[in-house]
Amino acid sequence: MDQGLLRSYLATIYELPTPQGVLRVSLDGELKSDASLPEILQQRFALLTAYNPRSMLLPRRINEQRHQVMRDLLVLGCHRVSQAVGYEEEPDGVWREPTWIVVGISREEASAFGQVFRQNVVVFSEGGRPSLVVTDATLDEVGKVIAAGWRIRT
Repeated sequence: MDQGLLRSYLATIYELPTPQGVLRVSLDGELKSDASLPEILQQRFALLTAYNPRSMLLPRRINEQRHQVMRDLLVLGCHRVSQAVGYEEEPDGVWREPTWIVVGISREEASAFGQVFRQNVVVFSEGGRPSLVVTDATLDEVGKVIAAGWRIRT
């Protein structure tokens, strides 16, 4: 995988809803599991989106329709989903993408959703250990796991 693209994925900031308010995190922290992490980060979950397949910008309406179809399929599969968002760290960054938090999903199923919706990677986390899972064969071997670490943003 191109190192610039990998750095971009690791630096993406995600806003996750919690009972205490919005939690801002990225994947460029230390590679460790930490029991002091917020509860949501210690669960098994994936961050999935249907927006902009293979990094190809699509019109907003098409992205929204694809994202809603993904949500409907996840719910039909008995998954609990919540809304989140990912965006560039740069203050003038224009990239902002809605994401579904899917609690309890397996890595294999998350990867399958990424492949079906033509995403480059999906974010999967279990036990406080996040990773990027490659879902595009043109980037790297499908299913390849790139270890990451949570970084709490303020």
